[in-house]
Amino acid sequence: MTLSTERSARADRGDLFDPQCPTRRLLDRIGTKWMSMAVKVLAEASPEEVRFAELQRRMAGVSQKMLSVTLQGMTRDGLVGRRVEPTVPPRVYYRLTPLGLSLEEPLAMVRAWAEEHMAEIDRANQRSQDEAAAG
Repeated sequence: MTLSTERSARADRGDLFDPQCPTRRLLDRIGTKWMSMAVKVLAEASPEEVRFAELQRRMAGVSQKMLSVTLQGMTRDGLVGRRVEPTVPPRVYYRLTPLGLSLEEPLAMVRAWAEEHMAEIDRANQRSQDEAAAG
């Protein structure tokens, strides 16, 4: 690989340590709990579509506005396809695109890690609070 080819490959991938790199903004978006939940629900339904109301029901705690913002961003990023039936009120359906489906496996690994280590993290937080209170 030539030097210019290497630079081009790095530019296509991004550089997390470059403050101007859009990879940072993407990681901010895909690292949210709401996106992780939406990807999980949509992946479980794949290749079928899921209505907005069903997504909201399955994602306990998400507000209508937050779910709407999350889905808009996912649609803009090409992770989710959106279909509207022109009824009154309109029925809106979502499904993962192939790009969105490719995100399920890495997010599932992060979710599994969090579930496996949550008690340990809680204990570390409690020790830190205890030390701060004693200090």
